[in-house]
Amino acid sequence: MNYADFSASLLAEAPPAGLSEPLTALWLVARDRWHDAHETVRELTRPDYAWVHAYLHRVEGVIWNADYWYRTAGRRRPDCSLEEEWEAIARELLAA
Repeated sequence: MNYADFSASLLAEAPPAGLSEPLTALWLVARDRWHDAHETVRELTRPDYAWVHAYLHRVEGVIWNADYWYRTAGRRRPDCSLEEEWEAIARELLAA
């Protein structure tokens, strides 16, 4: 799946089949389902999960927790909009 297809899938009622948990969480948060997104990634610490988890806490506005998860992911909190970060995460995860 490419970024255009992933973005277009946001019009559907459910995420596309076969998405990884981090991409599913991104899909869910884009559909204003923060809690469901958080439940999808909250238990795992792999870098891709941690990056999405960090983003979710940034969306929530709990920056200290976001910063913990950015460190766990081996990243720094970006200096960009939430929308720009969402796209950057989606593009990188889709390319992996």
